[in-house]
Amino acid sequence: MLANAGSSKRQQGGRAPRYAMIEASLREAMRARRLPANMILLEGPIARLFGTSRGPVRKALELLHEQGLISRFEGRGFLATPDPDAVTPAREPLTPEMLRLDTDERPAVDTRPAAERIYAQVEEAVATCLAFGHFRIVETMLSEHYGVSRTVAREVLGRLRNQRLIEKDRHSHWLAGPLTAQAVAEDYEIRVLLEPAALKVSGPLLEHAELEAMRAEVRYLIDHPERQSAAAILRLEQDLHQRCLRHYRNRKAREMIAQSQLPVIVNRIFFQTLGVPPDEPLLMEHKLVLDHLSFGAYDAAASSLQSHLQAAAERTRRRLKVLSVFPEPDLPPYLVKIT
Repeated sequence: MLANAGSSKRQQGGRAPRYAMIEASLREAMRARRLPANMILLEGPIARLFGTSRGPVRKALELLHEQGLISRFEGRGFLATPDPDAVTPAREPLTPEMLRLDTDERPAVDTRPAAERIYAQVEEAVATCLAFGHFRIVETMLSEHYGVSRTVAREVLGRLRNQRLIEKDRHSHWLAGPLTAQAVAEDYEIRVLLEPAALKVSGPLLEHAELEAMRAEVRYLIDHPERQSAAAILRLEQDLHQRCLRHYRNRKAREMIAQSQLPVIVNRIFFQTLGVPPDEPLLMEHKLVLDHLSFGAYDAAASSLQSHLQAAAERTRRRLKVLSVFPEPDLPPYLVKIT
């Protein structure tokens, strides 16, 4: 089955969210008694040490409080003890040494902007839900889930809207799905019309060494079926349908191609759920296009790309039908199914 795309403790690629890393760092420091039990924990000093905003710190402290590891102090801040009556509060400075931020053992805090940090996770969760019905994305719950501001949540949702993954109704609710066979067919129709023409223009501008690297990747996966995975197929798709088309200068056409990627989502979910089928036709189809490009046969490459997209359209239609009978995977709480 699919992994929980919205796990509150794990980011894309295995990295924990910022609030979770702060929570773990504070918990470990208290366990090791590097934080005095009478120390007052304030959001500002902790945020400065971790190079973050106060949102993730606030969520980390609230989680520690819910776990009974710290206690509230006069409505502002917390004490590093579950028993405030047993200590005399002290406003001691919080240092990097206390949290092991001065050593190689320091937690790998993600310093990217908040929207950039969570975008991949939200995109993955939304993309997953599309094949399983109609969902509302609750903005407040999303911001709380990742420990970010509403402004950051809106920025992420705006980017997803620009990619046509979600929409906003007349009541300003963010909506996702359902992913229909008609929507997928329309995306393929756009791509069949535009991508071969774009490849004819972009193909001659691609470096031979780059094309050879792409061909080598496809050949490796063909020769090593055990290495075929959803992530590996996604890399091939990006090579052929993004990198190979990037020199096409028609901005409006490029935007239409970029906004017609629902089929990629269907196939990614299918491969994640059932694995890559034996003798997946996509591999040989990609190889043929890249072979033509490598030898400078750009009209043949465009024709092969068109044939690939037409064949992929039928495969994706069948795969969407298969996915419709699978149970809904675990999804983060900010995705609320509309019944």
